[in-house]
Amino acid sequence: MAMTAAPRHSPRLHRAIRVLVATGLCSLLAMQTSPASGPLRPAGKPRLAPLPKTAPSPGNNPTTAAKVTLGKQLFFDPRLSGDNKTSCASCHFPNRAFTDRRPRSLGQQGRPLSRNTPTVVNSGFLKHLFWDGRATSLEQQALLPIASPVEMNQDLDALETELNNIPGYARQFRQVFKTGVTRNGIAQSLAAFQRTLISKPTPLDRFLGGDTSALSAEARRGLDLFRGSAGCVRCHNGPLLSDGKFYRLGVSVKDKGRQSVTGKTGDAFRFRTPSLRNIARTSPYMHDGSQRTLEDVVTFYYRGVPTSIPGNLPLDAKPLLDNSFSEIPDLVAFLNSLSSPPLKIIPPKLP
Repeated sequence: MAMTAAPRHSPRLHRAIRVLVATGLCSLLAMQTSPASGPLRPAGKPRLAPLPKTAPSPGNNPTTAAKVTLGKQLFFDPRLSGDNKTSCASCHFPNRAFTDRRPRSLGQQGRPLSRNTPTVVNSGFLKHLFWDGRATSLEQQALLPIASPVEMNQDLDALETELNNIPGYARQFRQVFKTGVTRNGIAQSLAAFQRTLISKPTPLDRFLGGDTSALSAEARRGLDLFRGSAGCVRCHNGPLLSDGKFYRLGVSVKDKGRQSVTGKTGDAFRFRTPSLRNIARTSPYMHDGSQRTLEDVVTFYYRGVPTSIPGNLPLDAKPLLDNSFSEIPDLVAFLNSLSSPPLKIIPPKLP
């Protein structure tokens, strides 16, 4: 039988193929489940990117130094809560990467809430806030924990009155907003402060910028897996290492997640993709804090993703059965390369 000779390719094509292999783009899965509608869609070419130095501000709330100072005071002030004991910083500790490092947040009277505390670092870049995405701006997000009866349990009318009776706050609000204390001013000030909480460059950022010594050999192998056969980059991409979308992974079927916001059955048990920046500093993991370590998280994706959940709703991920457990240390080494020096935020003197 005659054999057909293989076609000869140009040196330029061979170089292009080598680049694709080196960047891990050739090994991305061709299809994935859509987090919005369920059907399969072609995978694009998601990329990793550096974080901008500043977060964008909305036109109706430009960032000013005085507003940031006021927002910082409010963030650390327990008088924003109904019992004057709980501040934003009670769950978002600066020395814990602005999380509380608990499986689930603690609410009124120290009672555990239903979800893990997400970091507020880099929150100025998010399009959806909270695990279920119920807020679409930091201004909208700011007042929800304050007014929540299970979190800070504060009546907003009473809060305006209380802060207006504090001369220092009354004076600052007049300087910044030309009014007395209002809930809108509180929200805008807190949002302005949070937009300044931007993490510093990581070893991965330096590596992507051309410093090949920034990642260890293990972390570089982990990066290849992350962008290649493990497929992590399909959801964890861009400057935040998050696509900002909502996925159903089967971690828990007790919390309805995104469905509690949209009312759609198809959104049941879906939660927002978290950013991976500083991920090594924000354990435990998942929306319910059920995964204690990064090793636990990676092992979950390798073998722990369930095959079905109640209601026969389709899952947005499948276990990586073709991947070896021996890869896990390399992926964890890469995840550790996503941390940067902690932000040094000193609690301010309160009025």
